Amino acid sequence: METFLPSLLKVLGIIWINIILSGDNAVVIAMACRGLPPTRRRAGMVLGAGVAVGLRILFTVLVIALLSTPFLKVIGGVLLLWIAVKLLAGDDEEGSVKETDRLWHAVWTIAVADAVMSLDNVLAIAAVAQDSTFLLILGLAISIPLIIAGAAIIMALLDKFPLLVWAGAALLGWVAGEMVVSDPWVVGKLGHELAHRAEIPAAIVAAALVVAVGYGLRRRNAEGEA
Repeated sequence: METFLPSLLKVLGIIWINIILSGDNAVVIAMACRGLPPTRRRAGMVLGAGVAVGLRILFTVLVIALLSTPFLKVIGGVLLLWIAVKLLAGDDEEGSVKETDRLWHAVWTIAVADAVMSLDNVLAIAAVAQDSTFLLILGLAISIPLIIAGAAIIMALLDKFPLLVWAGAALLGWVAGEMVVSDPWVVGKLGHELAHRAEIPAAIVAAALVVAVGYGLRRRNAEGEA
């Protein structure tokens, strides 16, 4: 009992943290699968959630030591900005692509985005697991249906309120801005206090940049179709 209770608390802690941190993943899953045919959406969400949890485990176990590497978060933040703009602008060229290809393209988008976003939250999950790989995998595995449920809800809202797509892309831009400022090289240049103060302004600028670039690309695509 003395061993079971602490382990149970650790698993619950991992699940709780993953629920909080899975909001971004649910947004990516929903936005990436939004363009799939209805018959493919559930498969996209399930595969995307599985990839998200699998990558979360992989990054937590293997990448913790790399988070102190300069420029890693800068590169990750830039990549996340690109994904946010791409999801917002849409990819009209895929209209003739087979459904299977589109499904795996959506899963690939989810995989890349989750790999980038995992850089900022693996430390929190690993701290709760306290070097217990079994508890880590167990807690994250339980969270799979929670991520799928979140993605399903967000997808339904995106279909009913298309303007929420812009909010989702802005959220990804926000995460990217915070990620860049928290990079060890940036923190070393600015100092911990200044870097901490710059997180919110950087997040706002990045979110605005995603919306602006996405709007420009959508307008250009609309003019091209006209």
